[in-house]
Amino acid sequence: MRAIVRDTYGDADVLHLADVPKPTIKPNEVLVRVTAAGVDRGAWHAMTGLPQIARLGFGLRRPRNPVIGLDLAGVVEAVGRDVTDFKPGDEVFGEGSSSWAEYAKAKQHRLLHKPAHLTFPQAAVIPTSAATALHMLLLAPSAPTPPGRDVLVIGAGGGVGSFAVLLAKAHGDTVTAVCSTGKVEAVRGFGADRVIDYTREPLTGSYDLIVDIAGNRSLAQLRALLKPRGILSIAGGEQGGRFFGGLERNLQALAISPFLKQTLRAPVVIAKRADLAALTSIPSPLQRTYPLEEARTAMHNLATGQVTGKIALTL
Repeated sequence: MRAIVRDTYGDADVLHLADVPKPTIKPNEVLVRVTAAGVDRGAWHAMTGLPQIARLGFGLRRPRNPVIGLDLAGVVEAVGRDVTDFKPGDEVFGEGSSSWAEYAKAKQHRLLHKPAHLTFPQAAVIPTSAATALHMLLLAPSAPTPPGRDVLVIGAGGGVGSFAVLLAKAHGDTVTAVCSTGKVEAVRGFGADRVIDYTREPLTGSYDLIVDIAGNRSLAQLRALLKPRGILSIAGGEQGGRFFGGLERNLQALAISPFLKQTLRAPVVIAKRADLAALTSIPSPLQRTYPLEEARTAMHNLATGQVTGKIALTL
């Protein structure tokens, strides 16, 4: 089958199209014929091997698995003998493994039937980014949150940030969104009540919740924008050194939070089926799609900040 692979770590130039064996599924797994695959920062980390601590999972010297990608949407090709929720021919979306390929496998509890109103690319960009935004906003189905909060989203032009704006507005919150000049109009289109171009305007205000995906502001700077009992949710790890990649800030937040009236969080999110179900009714921030063979261009555009919202690969 065709797949996008990388044999070593590096920038988008290491990606290339190759023929690889079709996955073999276990009894509790589903084989999906991929129609669309999501492109996100997780794939960038897997491609570059950064931060280097992530190579404990990816492979120390070279990638253990040459095919990257988690998010997918497609049609069930086959099911393991223990799978009861899906059958061949079902349209599904969710998180699998090695999704930048014609076929990918996934555990059945990580998949959901694709609603008819979503295209395959729209469904494919939901799992990782939207579930992360959902949990950063404290809107997961298991934790109901009253509406009406003052929410600041930093990095609102990216994948997680665009979903955060859409979800917060759908929840009934007042949203201030922060992004670069070229993304202002698109972020305003996501429904933000106020958009701050950080290259021209300082961050001001006082917020119940700050969602920071940009990763380049100190905890002290962010806490100064929080109300006395506000909540800070941080993610991202592209701004620090090569080994930890900014994760030091996440660890620091978790370490000092028990001693503060403010709450500092750095959630690690794996999309659950209940999350996916809660995410299918919001508008899609999908910007454009690329054919599988143009994965290198798609990843280059993502890495250089040329993408607003989400992009997907199509097969």
